[in-house]
Amino acid sequence: MSTVEKSIDVDVPITAAYNQWTRFEEFPEFLGGVEEVTQQDDTHLHWKVKVGGVEREFDAEVTEQHPDERVAWKSTDGEAHAGVVTFHRLDDAKTRVTVQMDWKPEGFVEKVGAALQVDDIQIGRDLGRYKDLVEGKGRIGDGWRGEVDRAPDATGN
Repeated sequence: MSTVEKSIDVDVPITAAYNQWTRFEEFPEFLGGVEEVTQQDDTHLHWKVKVGGVEREFDAEVTEQHPDERVAWKSTDGEAHAGVVTFHRLDDAKTRVTVQMDWKPEGFVEKVGAALQVDDIQIGRDLGRYKDLVEGKGRIGDGWRGEVDRAPDATGN
């Protein structure tokens, strides 16, 4: 598995940062390689991506979501990956957004890219575009503010 963790500070209140992130169908506006995200229901998403000239489609499930705190997900088919985005209030008008993603590189090109930390660079660029988007919008529309509790692990916690 390859792991990426990146943070960025955005000059918007935590609710605006969170709401923009939960507008999943707008991900192509700031996530490189993402062609389309279709929200099928509150917790299920269908993705179409094109990375390194390779087109893929997969489904993902939101596994935990708490407004203004975190959104976690995992793939349910296709390329194995999972991640979490957390939101940290720095002050009334500034928020730190942290993305942690684990994924299993498929094929030679992805394995070389992971070894060269190309995924780290891409996530950094994506967060920069997210910052430009969220700070440039003025008023952010509503995001989905429902709760999704994490399923118990093997210990029952």
